[in-house]
Amino acid sequence: MTLPSLFIAHGAPDLPLSTTPARAFTEELGKRFPGVRAVLVISAHWEERLPTIGTAPAPQTVHDFGGFDNRLYAMRYPARTSAEVVADVADALRAAGIAFAEDARRGYDHGVWIPLMLAFPKADVPVVQLSLRHGASAAENVALGKALAPLRDKGVLIVGSGAIVHNLRAIAREGTPAPDWARSLDDAIVAAVEAGDEASLFKVLDTPGGRIGHPTPEHLMPLFVAMGAGGGPGHAIHRSFSWGSISMTSFAFGEPMKAAA
Repeated sequence: MTLPSLFIAHGAPDLPLSTTPARAFTEELGKRFPGVRAVLVISAHWEERLPTIGTAPAPQTVHDFGGFDNRLYAMRYPARTSAEVVADVADALRAAGIAFAEDARRGYDHGVWIPLMLAFPKADVPVVQLSLRHGASAAENVALGKALAPLRDKGVLIVGSGAIVHNLRAIAREGTPAPDWARSLDDAIVAAVEAGDEASLFKVLDTPGGRIGHPTPEHLMPLFVAMGAGGGPGHAIHRSFSWGSISMTSFAFGEPMKAAA
């Protein structure tokens, strides 16, 4: 069976402690994929000069945030990588002519372990992380996803982890309604993804709404990797907001259309 590729909004680090719709969605997500061989995560929180594969056998849980509930800093996600899957990722990049590096010391940042500890709480599925290339364009990230696409036939769930609206200067108390500009940008990106409109998506960071929603581009870039890996249009599998303006919209690519939660 060919797995879909996913784009998941990882939200704020307090997602595991929240009572939001996004938490409930993420807790149910892993049940869609029983028997998955491994998860490959491309997180907004890791950028390098080249796409870089994390190869540590048992990556540490990195608490790359400050100012949150002390309970979060005691959490650990003890998943392991897989040498076979690391080799499969390397082979896929090599076959596509994409230069890459490896890092045997890198731990799982919160874009990896926050959503996965909810989706796969037993940490019994191997997890491999691949970095973004710092400064890569949307088109380059689509190409990266296309290079990874054959892994979907090998039982690897490809997950881009970021946010389609992400301006930390505009956040508000949890439960605050999302502002109009955030909803408009979210709606526009959902419409473009579901129409397979790459041209509009490639230009979104140049629009007034895109510049507000993404003062820096890294949280949008995993969407393009997931889109490239899945091929063709995607569909929203969850829609909500957190902390006022952080979009928790998530997508699946390469599976039949289903209603968003």
